Amino acid sequence: MASTSRQQILEKMRQNKPAEAPELPENIQFPPFFDEPELKFCDTLAGIGGQAIFAPSYAFIAEDLQQLFPTAQLVVHAIADLPMSGVHPDTMVDDHDLAPVDLAILPGALGVAENGAIWLDERHFGRHRVLPFITQHLVIVLDRKKITHNLHAAYGLIDPTATGFGMWLAGPSKTADIEQSLVIGAHGARSLRVYLLG
Repeated sequence: MASTSRQQILEKMRQNKPAEAPELPENIQFPPFFDEPELKFCDTLAGIGGQAIFAPSYAFIAEDLQQLFPTAQLVVHAIADLPMSGVHPDTMVDDHDLAPVDLAILPGALGVAENGAIWLDERHFGRHRVLPFITQHLVIVLDRKKITHNLHAAYGLIDPTATGFGMWLAGPSKTADIEQSLVIGAHGARSLRVYLLG
């Protein structure tokens, strides 16, 4: 019986299989990738539809947001130092109450320069896991010193078991499934603005 391509490939794999599996390294370290990770983060985020702005203070952020979103009807934020009126997410009883949210302002834990991702978990937006997705516009305030070069370094700084829910968020909602056209805001926030504080 003639052997199939699959059989030939499997046979070659068996012939080249090492007698013992090599030991995996316990701790892999990557050298820093970027001279200025904060600027790389800004560039990467811009490339995926978001925007990063350096902010010297919370007062600067509040003033900028009031100019950008003067007609926002429902603003939700949980940042005590932000001098801006808004509803704290914990005061909203039901997730359905979040349906009309125009602007959600959340603190981020850390950012990643290589892919523009930001780590968020329940400690940053309360018990409403839907908040970053249901808002029309999402704003994240991030300490500019908390930007790592890569995801490997970032995972070393977070504890995924600390809360019941956490996620990496990169850019606003987007999809390119329809006619290979990139659509921003198709199934989530229409915009993402990140303020790098400090």
